[in-house]
Amino acid sequence: MVVASSAVGGLLEAQVGTVRGVLFDIDDTLVDLEYSMTTALREVSEHLLPGLDQSGWERFGRIFTHETTHYYDQYLAGELTFNEQRLLRGRAALGHFGIELADGEESHQWLTAYIQKQPSYVKPFPDVLPLLDVLDRAGIPYGAVSNNVHDYQRAKLDGAGLERVAHLVGTDTLGVAKPNPAIYLEGVRLLGTAPAETLYVGDNRLLDAEGSMAAGLQGVWLNRNAETAAHFSGAAISTLAELLPLFH
Repeated sequence: MVVASSAVGGLLEAQVGTVRGVLFDIDDTLVDLEYSMTTALREVSEHLLPGLDQSGWERFGRIFTHETTHYYDQYLAGELTFNEQRLLRGRAALGHFGIELADGEESHQWLTAYIQKQPSYVKPFPDVLPLLDVLDRAGIPYGAVSNNVHDYQRAKLDGAGLERVAHLVGTDTLGVAKPNPAIYLEGVRLLGTAPAETLYVGDNRLLDAEGSMAAGLQGVWLNRNAETAAHFSGAAISTLAELLPLFH
């Protein structure tokens, strides 16, 4: 099925053309990764921070999820393992409150507990399944391109009830990460579409919207948190529900 931009109103109408396939980012686009991380972090750290109030836990979560992403960049660069960057982020968050996570058994226990608990809190955003239902009815193929390894993200999708997202490209698929054009184009290849007729939707303005556009796809920034970006002129939405008119 071919869907043209005439079905969409407002700014999106002017910026989205014919769509024959859709690719998604996964973390904080399809699944609420921030919720799963912050919930598990609190559960495994409460014994270290007794009496911390709600604002303190929110600060703790922000440090881990938003202010220590340079450790994740080091993981993508091959300088740290996935669990090493997790531990360093946890230490940074705890350190902000004066708690030093000791090397050895204490660090191992904290990290092991987090690894065990975090997947159980992964869930899709409420706007995901309605969009996938519409894509299925319209016969539009879809998949995901992620800046994490394939098998880890496959397990995450399946655990969140998103087994139907069958096409998945990870950083180990081609040995490159976003914003390398090859990783988006591999997703396009799996869908059997053309880049210019493939929508790419993600929550990271640089890696998802701008990166996919540079690769020749139609990038859409899923700006769930109403962030400001004065120099961004591409298509932006606040919820996946805004895409539904494209496919009716």
